[in-house]
Amino acid sequence: MTTIEECRAALDKLSDSMGDAAGDVRAAASMERSVTCHVTDLDVTFAGRLTGGRIEVRDTVPGPPREKAQIRLAMTGDDLVALVDGRLHFARAWASGRVRLEAGLRDLFHLRKLL
Repeated sequence: MTTIEECRAALDKLSDSMGDAAGDVRAAASMERSVTCHVTDLDVTFAGRLTGGRIEVRDTVPGPPREKAQIRLAMTGDDLVALVDGRLHFARAWASGRVRLEAGLRDLFHLRKLL
């Protein structure tokens, strides 16, 4: 079982990767959106913004998200770390229900380039 610190480090690593991206991935990451990632097994939510091609985590709160973000993710800490490390394929994890992604249709269209 991962820790809150490991999950935060995974989100920082994901943000760094997005910041270094080019082409379509860079364009998709350049959206300005509120984001939450609920780590279900730790029952903690990281809340922040997707801005400037990076994820800025601004708050870590216990429990599920307090406000409805424009982009909402939910998964276990182990799955978050595995996704960021490349050991878990996002589409397969999403299709099997291990990862939940909720967003508006337009945002989903842009996010598919990231995933």
